[in-house]
Amino acid sequence: MALPLVVGVDGSESSLEAVDWAVDEAARHELPLRLIHASRWERYEGRLPSFSTERPSGEIVAEHIVASCAERARLRDPDVKVSAEVLAEDTVTALLEHSREAFGVVTGSRGRGELVDTVLGSVSLAVAARAVSPVIVVRGGERGRQGAFRRVLLAVGDLAEGSAAVRFAFREARARDAELHAVRTWRRPAHAGAGQSLLVHGAATLIYEEQAATILSEVLDPVEREEGGVSVHRDVIEGPAHRVLLEMSEQADLLVVGALRRRDHGGLQLGRVSHAVLHHSACPVAIVPQQT
Repeated sequence: MALPLVVGVDGSESSLEAVDWAVDEAARHELPLRLIHASRWERYEGRLPSFSTERPSGEIVAEHIVASCAERARLRDPDVKVSAEVLAEDTVTALLEHSREAFGVVTGSRGRGELVDTVLGSVSLAVAARAVSPVIVVRGGERGRQGAFRRVLLAVGDLAEGSAAVRFAFREARARDAELHAVRTWRRPAHAGAGQSLLVHGAATLIYEEQAATILSEVLDPVEREEGGVSVHRDVIEGPAHRVLLEMSEQADLLVVGALRRRDHGGLQLGRVSHAVLHHSACPVAIVPQQT
C-alpha cells in the first residue's frame, strides 16, 4: 500500500493552499491523503469532569477544521482517498512522527498564530529542518502552485547531499510531464583575478565553471540513466546559489533542495541555501533529506 501524503492543517489561508496543492500532488502519484490538525487545547482549557456533557471549545474547533479541510479536499478531487484526524499534541512533534511513514509532509508557509509579516512560520521551518521524509512548504504565487510553468527546479549542491533529492526531482518532473532544470552555481574566490592578465583570469574562470559542470554530471548521470523519460536541462550559473535559485523560482512549479540528516544531530539541520529559499521562494519548496 502506498505511503500517504501528510498535510498539516490549521484553518489558515496558507494551510488551505497547502491542502489544494497536496490534493493535486496525491492525484499525480496516486497516493492517499492524510490531513492532521494537532493542537494542545487541553493544556489551555483543561479537562472537563468525566460527568460533564459539555465539550471543550478547542476540541470542537479542531474537529471543525479537519472536517472542513477534508470536505475541501474531496471537492477538489473526489478520486483522492482522504482521511483526517485531530491530535491533542504539539504540531511539530505530530508532523515529525508522521513523517516516518509518509511519502512526504506538506505545510503552508505560515500558520494562524504567525505574525502577518512573518516570512516563514516556525512550524514549517522546524518540520522542514528535522523530518525523515521530504517536506514541501507551499508558498509563492498561484501560477507556480497550480503547476502552470511545467518546470521543476533542482538545486544541485555538494555531492554529500546524495541522490535522494535528485530522484525526487526526476519523479516530480515525470509525474507533472514537466522539464527538469538542474542548477549548479559557482563563484570565483574573492582574491581571484587580482593582478592577473585577462588571459589568465579567463582560464581561471573556465576552471571554476568546468568544476561545477563536473559535479552536476556526477550527481545527475547515475539517476538519469535509471529514471529516464524526463527532459533535463543542466544549468551552470555564476553567482550566489540562493540568489540564482530565488530568481529562477519565479518561473518554476517546484524547487527541490537536498538536506543532510546526521543521525547524531537532533537540532535543526538546514543549510544557508535551504533557509533562504524556504523564506523567499516564489514557488513551493521541497526539502528532501539524505541520511548520513
